Amino acid sequence: MIYFDPDKTKAAIVTCGGLSPGINDVIRAIVMGLHYRYGVRDIIGIRYGFQGFIPEYGRTNIVLNPELVKDIHALGGSILSSSRGPQDIGKIVDYLSGRKINMLFCIGGDGTMRATDRITDEINRRKLNISVIGIPKTIDNDLNLIDKSFGFNTAISEVVKVIQCAHVEAKGAPLGIGLVKIMGRESGHIAANATLAQNDVNFTLIPENSFDIEGEDGFLRVLERRLMERGHSVILVAEGAGQDLFAGDVTQKTDASGNVKLHDIGIYLKSRIEEYFKKRDIDISLKYIDPSYIIRSVPANAGDSLYCELLGQYAAHAAMSGRTGMVVGLFKNEYVHLPLSVTSSRRKVDVKGNVWMRVIESTGQPLSMKNEK
Repeated sequence: MIYFDPDKTKAAIVTCGGLSPGINDVIRAIVMGLHYRYGVRDIIGIRYGFQGFIPEYGRTNIVLNPELVKDIHALGGSILSSSRGPQDIGKIVDYLSGRKINMLFCIGGDGTMRATDRITDEINRRKLNISVIGIPKTIDNDLNLIDKSFGFNTAISEVVKVIQCAHVEAKGAPLGIGLVKIMGRESGHIAANATLAQNDVNFTLIPENSFDIEGEDGFLRVLERRLMERGHSVILVAEGAGQDLFAGDVTQKTDASGNVKLHDIGIYLKSRIEEYFKKRDIDISLKYIDPSYIIRSVPANAGDSLYCELLGQYAAHAAMSGRTGMVVGLFKNEYVHLPLSVTSSRRKVDVKGNVWMRVIESTGQPLSMKNEK
């Protein structure tokens, strides 16, 4: 049973926030599903995120059809481009209403889903007949209740390649150190899983597990012992790790999406490591690698591409059946419809759980690098 008449249906797709592998796969799947499964021919792509709805920005939106999207799964990024920051919800709904759009597909992170929820509320307040479907996107794989976010598998594969390079560099010089900073604002799922996938990492630092930098049991001293014993070391740090080390800095600001701008833990560790060993007159060779933008900009791998195809198809089915104010996601290995509000909370790495214990076993790092009093 379908709710909308395909001949009279007009759909819109928008992508917001940061990039992640697989966005184009989702766009393609929605367009192909609507076109070939339901016969919907009127589909538009909103350019540059929610800015594309606001007349003052002057964005030009595009017509989406199978011919245009047939090869976009081979491309990284989003063919619709993106933007950050809040926009006028009333003007967004004005755009949808004025152009007689019946269904809106929003692909984005938690900020996008919050905006999508507000768009749904305004549509309901005006009693408009518009279906709003969210496809949640976060490369960090930290969405509550959702088994896996798209792009995560690709991120792991790409981080593994970087770890391999860092390991080669570290072993290529006396007392070599490979320091790699990757994504993970609030959770360390990428860092933990990449460590387990590539057992060359000796230290994995994540937001959930705080550490001291100084002291006999602190990170620098433990790193020194590792170097003296083995001659090299590979360090993998998530971008949100060690933020408490900057507690005295009150200059933190927020980005356009309202996210707190993180201090650069990678540059900080590089500086502190070099300073520490210089004071001890120990000659190290440190190579610092930050591949974050490269990793998130690549096309999806086969596993993520298949997952994105299914997410896009299920999103199209949900919209055509008249559902609204929901996200489609994988929950306990089933594709389900969940309220938009589920994207507002984050799933963390349990530092007493099985995954983190396996990381400890794999790296050989201490369970804690805190100076206990």
